[in-house]
Amino acid sequence: MSYTIVVGNKNYSSWSMRAWLVIDHFGLDYEEDLVPLDEADTRARLLAYSPAGKVPTLIDRGRAVWDSLAIIEYLAERHPDLPIWPADPMERALARSLSAEMHSGFQALRSACPMNLRKTFPFRRRGGRRAERDVARIEALIGDRIARSGGPFLFGEWGAVDAMYAPVTARLTGYSWPVSKVTLSYCAAVQQEASYRRWYKAGVVEPWVIPADEVK
Repeated sequence: MSYTIVVGNKNYSSWSMRAWLVIDHFGLDYEEDLVPLDEADTRARLLAYSPAGKVPTLIDRGRAVWDSLAIIEYLAERHPDLPIWPADPMERALARSLSAEMHSGFQALRSACPMNLRKTFPFRRRGGRRAERDVARIEALIGDRIARSGGPFLFGEWGAVDAMYAPVTARLTGYSWPVSKVTLSYCAAVQQEASYRRWYKAGVVEPWVIPADEVK
């Protein structure tokens, strides 16, 4: 079976990254359609794939699934032999909880520090206390999970939850947040994973610039 995964700019689109990492990491057969964001025809091109008109979108047998977490869940159901989620029911539930927390939370950090793989900034306070609370919570959950799993990933082996947290590792390192050695080690492990490297290498050479995501 072959999927089509529709993604936005790899330099900026954290939502696209999450779903793409799962489909690529687990060696599924897919074709990619990259639709540059913030262009005159972006909306029309995306609406041709799904009524949401957003990225990412997965096409399977002519039907669309959109939203990064929904795509990951769909792939897990379609490929139950793959360790997309932990095998243990409680661990799986916890991994889904952490993924959902990332999916709906940490808005202050996301707003203050858009993903921009081409840039590395010296640290300065961005997003105020709310962003600092976001980082503190991320550090706490990483520290807890690495202590329990032994690392290098949140549940030992790389899985969907690490795909969900991959963009935030880019934010932590890209904006030079002062974080613990455990957090930095986790960020390094995620960013050295082969699929992340493929995404990163494609993203940093893209020609498109989205001014709204080019913070100073």
